[in-house]
Amino acid sequence: MTTATSITVRVPLTIRRRGGRKLVVTPDGSVPGAAPARIRAAPALVKALARAHRWKRLLESGRYGSLAELARAEKIDRSYLGKMLRLTLLAPDLTEAILDGRQPDGLGLPQLAGSFSVDWRQQRAALEDDYRT
Repeated sequence: MTTATSITVRVPLTIRRRGGRKLVVTPDGSVPGAAPARIRAAPALVKALARAHRWKRLLESGRYGSLAELARAEKIDRSYLGKMLRLTLLAPDLTEAILDGRQPDGLGLPQLAGSFSVDWRQQRAALEDDYRT
């Protein structure tokens, strides 16, 4: 009678759950056969940008004569409306990056609601360390 010998093979991998499915993640962090994860835009930033541009159009079209009148109609505080309208002054490439989900990691609505330069070069310079094109 022969003695059976066994060989143990260890493969370092991890099983993760994504979207309710189990995926095998290799040691280099990739998922075999999976498409790269899509970057999602920050919903709060996208919503704020959309609202700001809508409010700007309403003011420019003459539908509302002042910020106070628009704020009353929208049932929001006038100072909040003014802060959000500043978002329409962002550089187009920064706005596009936010809509594409490529905004800097630490950039959120509180930072954008604060004051920032209306000069697009200065906006880019302020974010250049984190800004991903």
